Amino acid sequence: MSLKIIGAGLPRTGTNSLKRSLEMLGVTKCYHMKTLLTNPEQLPLWLQLEDTGSTDWDTLYIGFQGSVDFPCYPFYKEHLKRYPDAKVILTVRDFDSWYKSVKSTIWTAGPQNLGEKLVMLGRMLTNPRVKKVVMCIKFVKRMLWEKQFQGRFEDAAFTEEVFNKHTDEVKAHVPADQLLVYDVRDGWDPLCEFLGVAAPTEPLPHLNKRENFKTMLQGLIKTGNMDEG
Repeated sequence: MSLKIIGAGLPRTGTNSLKRSLEMLGVTKCYHMKTLLTNPEQLPLWLQLEDTGSTDWDTLYIGFQGSVDFPCYPFYKEHLKRYPDAKVILTVRDFDSWYKSVKSTIWTAGPQNLGEKLVMLGRMLTNPRVKKVVMCIKFVKRMLWEKQFQGRFEDAAFTEEVFNKHTDEVKAHVPADQLLVYDVRDGWDPLCEFLGVAAPTEPLPHLNKRENFKTMLQGLIKTGNMDEG
C-alpha cells in the first residue's frame, strides 16, 4: 500500500487531530508517534532511515496510507522522494501556544526524578517490551531536542527560529500543488478541499490535549495501549 498523505508538521501542531480526521475521511490508517510506541520493534526501520535516507518502506507502512507527527515528519523529504505523488500536509500553530504546549508535555515526557527513574528501571528489567518503548522515547529525544533544536530548546528565541525555519523549508521544498499549510482550527473545509472529498457533518476532532498527555504516556508504558484522548 502506498502513502497518500505525508505529514510535515511538528508535534503539538494538531497532528493527532489530523490523524483522526484523515482516517474519518477514508485514509486507511495514519502512522503516528503512538504507532511506534505501541510497536517499538519497528524502531530499527526508523534508525535505518536516519542512517541511510531509506528503509524497508513496504514493511514499515504495511496497511497505512498516511503518516503524521514524529517519527515521520523529520524525514518528509525522504518520504516524498519515495512517494512522489503523495500530498503533503504541514500543520501549523502560533509559536507561543505551541512552545507552552510542548514544554508541558513531550519536553517533560518520561521519568523526571530519582523515584520515577528507579520505577522505570525496574520495569525495564522485568519487561523487555518496556525497554523497547524507552529506546523509542530516547530516539525521540535525540532527534527532536538534540538534533533539530540543537540542545537549545529552552532558549525560546532560538527555538522560534528553528520552528519558523522548518515551516519555510517545507514550503520551499514541496511543490505548491501538493502542499496544504493547515491550522486544524480552520476545520474541515481547507482539508476536504485539498483532498477533494466532502466534509463530514460532525465537527473536526480535537484530540491529545495538553492536560491528558502524561496520563496517556504512562498508560502506554504500563499496558501497551494509549487512549486517543
